[in-house]
Amino acid sequence: MAADAAAPYAGLPDPHPSTGSGPAGRRRPTAFAVAGLVLTIGAGSTMIAIGLHGGGPPQPPRPASVTAPEPVVKARPMSHALPLRIAIPRIHVDAPVEALGRNADGTVEVPALNRPNLAGWYKYGPTPGQTGAAVVLGHVDAHRHEAVFFRLGSLRHGDRIRVTRTGGSVATFAVDSVVPVPKDGFPAQSVYGRTSYAALRLVTCGGRFDTRTKHYLGNIIVYAHLVR
Repeated sequence: MAADAAAPYAGLPDPHPSTGSGPAGRRRPTAFAVAGLVLTIGAGSTMIAIGLHGGGPPQPPRPASVTAPEPVVKARPMSHALPLRIAIPRIHVDAPVEALGRNADGTVEVPALNRPNLAGWYKYGPTPGQTGAAVVLGHVDAHRHEAVFFRLGSLRHGDRIRVTRTGGSVATFAVDSVVPVPKDGFPAQSVYGRTSYAALRLVTCGGRFDTRTKHYLGNIIVYAHLVR
């Protein structure tokens, strides 16, 4: 990876996906219970495994692959403050947010499966409202029930996302695009790469559910920008 390409990924987990089938740490996904979201970083096909759903659907709504150009009018970035809750009125999400780091093997932690209405902010990136792309992960299902981001694919351009932060401030974002991607084609640069404005990325599993492997075959990514 070239030096200039490496910079946007500063703070990303050590790129070694988990291969074990048993738990190793508070949130490490098991091979049976949680499928992996695979982030491909750079031209070297380096992998990072992130689990974002439990075993077994119901099937979530599929996004219409709504895209929009980069926003022209953006709000002034906010100061650093930790996210506490995320609210998405269109899909009836009102959920606590916890900070996610890395497991002992270098993979990204995921929200606990026994708390399906829980989202996780990747703490080695910007906080929501700061300049840069803040990334929030959520399960699509858990233990065969709907989880916090089950209806993420139903979002449309312009929908609002509100993140309540420490100190009482609220960062409000507008959806720019909702994009389904294959698991092996995750656009790490556009999700984790640097931006000149305050951006938000929401990520969950999506696409077809493979009943043999108990994995979804893709991901759903929501791109949004700060409006106030």
